[in-house]
Amino acid sequence: MPYRRRYTGLIERYRDRLPISDDTRVISLGEGNTPLIKLNNIPKDMDKDVEIYVKYEGLNPTGSFKDRGMCMAVTKAVESGSKAIICASTGNTSAAAAAYAARAGIKAFVLIPEGKIAMGKLAQAVMHGAVVIQIRGNFDDGMQLVKDVAEHAPVTIVNSINPYRLQGQKTAAFEIVEELERAPDFHCLPVGNAGNITAHWIGYTEMACSGEHITDACKLCNGHCPYSGSGMISKRPKMVGYQADGSAPFMRGGPVKDPDTVATAIRIGNPQSWEPAQAVMKESEGWFDECSDEEILAAQQLLATREGVFCEPASATSLAGAMRDINNGKIPEGSTVVCTLTGHGLKDPDIAIKQSKVELVPIDAKLEEVRDAILGNM
Repeated sequence: MPYRRRYTGLIERYRDRLPISDDTRVISLGEGNTPLIKLNNIPKDMDKDVEIYVKYEGLNPTGSFKDRGMCMAVTKAVESGSKAIICASTGNTSAAAAAYAARAGIKAFVLIPEGKIAMGKLAQAVMHGAVVIQIRGNFDDGMQLVKDVAEHAPVTIVNSINPYRLQGQKTAAFEIVEELERAPDFHCLPVGNAGNITAHWIGYTEMACSGEHITDACKLCNGHCPYSGSGMISKRPKMVGYQADGSAPFMRGGPVKDPDTVATAIRIGNPQSWEPAQAVMKESEGWFDECSDEEILAAQQLLATREGVFCEPASATSLAGAMRDINNGKIPEGSTVVCTLTGHGLKDPDIAIKQSKVELVPIDAKLEEVRDAILGNM
């Protein structure tokens, strides 16, 4: 039986579709190639004729989709001679930046909002050796500081304003199409800084490209379109972005000064990819909407208990919104829906434990007590 070639990361897999050269030193941790899981039980519970898939990005090396973009951002930073990277983060970006900087042998500086970051994510940044700077402010304050500091210090910004981040993240769309052998009808994502929904649209658009730049979002490839003339898919999905209602600038028509939500990864009031994301919605005929923290946590628990998939709260926003729009008919029956789960549930275990209804009751280490405990819960 022939051996399968070892998977070495998304840059090597999609080298001909990314803006790198043959002699570029690739900084990789084996990111990408994440599962596209078809949900079996939730659609049945809903009694709806829909196919729902979740793209489980929590199984990337540092536990979130950020690794897709960070491998490209750090690869290009190293290629340009940079010795340090910097980012503002609600947690996942800092973890990815720290890990890929460690892999590359360069320094990582991360700005995080004081008291507004999940401990699982902070632990990653610390363990990978990043210089962690806590600011008395929110993510948006940190993002502005990062942009200001970059003008005065020799550091490369690796937030999603870095165009190479989006180039890496677009590969999730490639993987989805390759597995489904088509684009889904709807692609639902949680929205914070809005870079990921933009990146997915770039990926789908490149795969539909028939030789010309057909949309404003398509032009974000900066002239690098490996699919030019191929038209691998004939139809692109409607893109749907869900925000937490306490942090929903797209729904409010402008920045939210003090965003607040249990979904810390999308606790962002001033998205840096505002204009591209608005273009995505217009071009795809999709929409933005918002979910309450209660809906988000309910969807997180539902995924875990009914499908065996454990994601962080922000991730569950995509499914919470999709379920509501399937039930109200906005997403019609017969549709194929993909929901991106952006991060693993262990990123924020405190939230999961707090909402768990399971009480841990100690018993003696005796057969009859263990037997009774099992039979009492059958």
